[in-house]
Amino acid sequence: MLQEKLKDHHIILASASPRRQQFFRELDLNFEIRLKPVKEEYPSELKDLEITNFLAELKAAAFEGELNTNDILITSDTIVWHEGKALEKPADPAQALEMIKALGGKTHEVITSVCFKTPEKKQTVHAITRVTFSELADDEIKYYIEKFRPFDKAGAYGIQEWIGLIGVEYIEGSYFNVVGLPTHLVYRTLLEMAE
Repeated sequence: MLQEKLKDHHIILASASPRRQQFFRELDLNFEIRLKPVKEEYPSELKDLEITNFLAELKAAAFEGELNTNDILITSDTIVWHEGKALEKPADPAQALEMIKALGGKTHEVITSVCFKTPEKKQTVHAITRVTFSELADDEIKYYIEKFRPFDKAGAYGIQEWIGLIGVEYIEGSYFNVVGLPTHLVYRTLLEMAE
């Protein structure tokens, strides 16, 4: 359905994430993957949503001057926001253990911003999902890290994996946002841009 409405547009997804690419396929979109290395650094005074907005727009800025008239570039960024700080991708198993342990028995926010850029305009949308974990034992966390190696995931976990099956007690907001993309917002925004 969306593909028909976007037939005069060329969608560019600037993401190496296999989960985001899969979502685009499931939305029945024809798209090109185009990647550029971007140093994902942000001013230290930014918090929660400001961080993801900044980084999604920073990734889009890397393509400045390269887009054709019918191009729609899509970039995004996700963080886990917990107790006043951003949990990004863990560097190693020890950091992953520390992150997941900190989430146990508490509620955190998963924040994703998605930036849509054409040669004429830029629009950024976001979703915030609240996720509550049960208390997790160290051996459960270690098993998960060893088996699933979640080093490419913000907050060191994938809700769609084993840890989500056993640990997530409650979720408020978009599940797909936690997996990596607020697909409902991507769909609605692209529909608006197609008009």
